[in-house]
Amino acid sequence: MGVIRIIGGELSGRRLTTGEGPGYRPATGRVREAVFNMLAARGLDQRGARVVDVFAGSGSLGIEALSRGADHVLFIERERKEAARIAENLKRLGVQPSRWRVEAKDFLTVLDRPAARPAGLIFVDPPYGQELLAPAVHKLLVRGWLASGAFLVAEVESGLNFDPETYQPALCVSADKTYGQTRIIIWQRTDARWPSSPAPSTPCTTAM
Repeated sequence: MGVIRIIGGELSGRRLTTGEGPGYRPATGRVREAVFNMLAARGLDQRGARVVDVFAGSGSLGIEALSRGADHVLFIERERKEAARIAENLKRLGVQPSRWRVEAKDFLTVLDRPAARPAGLIFVDPPYGQELLAPAVHKLLVRGWLASGAFLVAEVESGLNFDPETYQPALCVSADKTYGQTRIIIWQRTDARWPSSPAPSTPCTTAM
């Protein structure tokens, strides 16, 4: 069993227990700090936000959001042992049960449901080498999981052959950066429909 620390907000410095083994890779402190700094620079106020953490794993990204004032986080993690660990960490940290929910189901099962209430921030951290980013983003768009102006953050392997501009005009690329073996892509949801026809007349702003 591993241990990582929360890096920001009211729970800063508190520890999370995590799983260990091949393919298990909780977001490092450096990556989490970079993600939340980029979101803050783009004007995201997490206080009161509704958040979804897809392929949650340790739940570190969603728990960071709760620490920084998110109103509610939905954690989606199909491995029951890891889903139970997320719940155990949240209870130990004293986070009110009304502020979180853990679904121990496959991401497609959950995301195929129309969103009851769109989220302002969604994390997608799929297992490396399984090409799950595209189907996850597609479901988030067509099932209405992203509110207008919401941010979608993907954490993928640095060598992934993936064009983040695929989803214009519905998603505008706000950042595309690499940290060692990790690539972080941040999109912002527009009011445009997906898929759209014809192509947008106004291009998205350039990523910073």
